Amino acid sequence: MHKIINNLIEIKKEINSNNPRLQNKVKIIAISKTFSIDKILPLIDYGHLDFGENKVQEALDKWSDLKKNKENLRLHMVGKLQTNKVKHAVKIFDYIHSLDSLKLAKKLSEEQLKIKKNLKLFIQINVANEEQKSGIKIEDLLSFYKTCVSEYNLQIIGLMCLPPVNKDPSSYFSEVEKVSKDLSLPKLSMGMSADYLTALKYNTSYVRIGSRIFGKRG
Repeated sequence: MHKIINNLIEIKKEINSNNPRLQNKVKIIAISKTFSIDKILPLIDYGHLDFGENKVQEALDKWSDLKKNKENLRLHMVGKLQTNKVKHAVKIFDYIHSLDSLKLAKKLSEEQLKIKKNLKLFIQINVANEEQKSGIKIEDLLSFYKTCVSEYNLQIIGLMCLPPVNKDPSSYFSEVEKVSKDLSLPKLSMGMSADYLTALKYNTSYVRIGSRIFGKRG
């Protein structure tokens, strides 16, 4: 069996043994950014459906033909989305994990309407108020969420966060889990290769894993 398939199977085992309550409920997004299609195909052939990219043009180049042939593939935008790329992003992606401004919300709403598509969206939370990171502050979340839903008719399914590097992510995951319950949002996008086992304790729905599956990027 191909090494990356073995890696995926091992991660699934870890998830299921670490939190049996979430048995087979956590979706693993294989972060395929910078990896060529020949590296990704074994996972697709194995039946894995969820993949993540962080650049719109790369996603278009890699996935346009594949998605025409395999309509059940789900592509997740996990990087910052610039408003001038939204038109193309709406065409290729199924999920956006980085909704971080009203300007972006408005543009997504307009472009979705044009092609009658309704993406599933995560609001990105700047959980530690870090200046170098984008995202909505916790105190602004309720107002932002209401505007996205009522004014722009967006399908917000959950919250995403990136805890500070080199800090225990537990308190940040806990806070995001709490506010998602307050808003009755069903999904959480929390946890990457280094901290996804911690994210499981806070009922994450999606983990975004790249290097643990594909190996180090060149």
